Amino acid sequence: MKNLEKIFKALGQATRLKMVFLLSEQELCVCELEHILQVSQSAISQHMRILKAADLVNEERRGQWVFYSLNKQVLSEQLQDFLKLLDMGLKAEGRMAEELERLQYLQENPIVECRIQN
Repeated sequence: MKNLEKIFKALGQATRLKMVFLLSEQELCVCELEHILQVSQSAISQHMRILKAADLVNEERRGQWVFYSLNKQVLSEQLQDFLKLLDMGLKAEGRMAEELERLQYLQENPIVECRIQN
């Protein structure tokens, strides 16, 4: 679940999501991303740090330049794992035992206003 948190955090910001889409087209260096997105080099670097922490990008140094590409394999694997977790349901996710208990209670005892039958 930690990996999924990192990925969704990384993809949950508009600039980083744009970067992912751009990198899905081709590899780019920071200066190219800076020009395309119209943001500073330091902002690109901060966003890239988060994408790298989620293992969503690969980097390759060529002289003084660093080129980034999308790590499609990791993205694909993580999203497939996420879909498998959804298919297995909350019972498979042991860390959500308390939430599952409360969900089951609400299913049996519709006490919240949106579920109370008039």
